[in-house]
Amino acid sequence: MATETTGTASACVGPDGSAIGMPQLCADWMPNQIFWLLIALIAIYFVLSRIALPRIATVLAERQGTITNDLAAAEDLKQKALEAEDAYNKALADARTEAQKIIAQNKAEMQAELDKAIAKADAEIAAKAAESEKAISDIRATAVESVEAVAKDTAGAIVAALGGQADDSTVAAAVDAQMKG
Repeated sequence: MATETTGTASACVGPDGSAIGMPQLCADWMPNQIFWLLIALIAIYFVLSRIALPRIATVLAERQGTITNDLAAAEDLKQKALEAEDAYNKALADARTEAQKIIAQNKAEMQAELDKAIAKADAEIAAKAAESEKAISDIRATAVESVEAVAKDTAGAIVAALGGQADDSTVAAAVDAQMKG
């Protein structure tokens, strides 16, 4: 019986039942190895195509959707930021324009008040100058009258001191003639 077992044993198995060399490279076992390789590859293909790849595709689709949504949201936010910046710049320009209007209005009001104050001061100065001129002319008139009265009294006193007799009309005529020049 020993010859039967050795006769049926392949060239890849030794007399003690152990493999000779590397069993994967034994030509007698190649068809069997190719068969099981095909079975394993088919099983891996079905597992990958039915379970793993659809899950991976779903994850990739979700990731792409998230990226697309995030890009769209970023673009919307960018557009809103640009609109907000434009609105801010417009509001700033409007505020500057309004400030310039207020400054111009306040300058005009201050200038009008200043002009009124200057006109009032000029009027007061003119009134005081007129009063002063009137007072000066009154003082001159009274001074002339006083000088004339003093001159008449002094001329009468001098004439009397010199021993002469002068009546008031003669003294007045002489003083008037002298003052007219």
